[in-house]
Amino acid sequence: MEVRALSAVQRTVGPPPVVRVARGMSLFGEHAAGWLAFGAAGAVLDRPRRRDWLVATAGVALAHGVSIGVKRVVRRPRPDDPAVQVRVGTPSRLSFPSAHATSTTAAAVLFGALLHRPLVAVLVPPMALSRLVLGVHYPSDVVAGSLLGAAVAAAARRVPKRRKTR
Repeated sequence: MEVRALSAVQRTVGPPPVVRVARGMSLFGEHAAGWLAFGAAGAVLDRPRRRDWLVATAGVALAHGVSIGVKRVVRRPRPDDPAVQVRVGTPSRLSFPSAHATSTTAAAVLFGALLHRPLVAVLVPPMALSRLVLGVHYPSDVVAGSLLGAAVAAAARRVPKRRKTR
């Protein structure tokens, strides 16, 4: 059933311009590098909240690491079916959960809170869809990744704020 859904997404949402954008998103999200750079920039540019940016960025890194750990335990192979076109290379053959969905969701929750913007609705669906367009994840991989990213972000948001000293 997931292969049929994945194939349908590729047929419906997979023309060349969309694939190019999805590949760019894949590169940005690889090893959470784009999100880590974004968080580092926030820490440099927003000096009064530097610690908050660093904690949020650490939360994104942790989410990515947890996702990789889960992948190594579950060991679900990536889609491999004639109905699915794989349109980008990947650093591993493991699929569950999507680390891109995990780190993007964590970044959207954590950085969205710092920016006072609802980033989850803007960032997560395109990244999740891009993983399907590229044929490197099943739908359940991206859903699980998003849930995992949200859970890690919720934990990271519980890190106490630093008290101001006088």
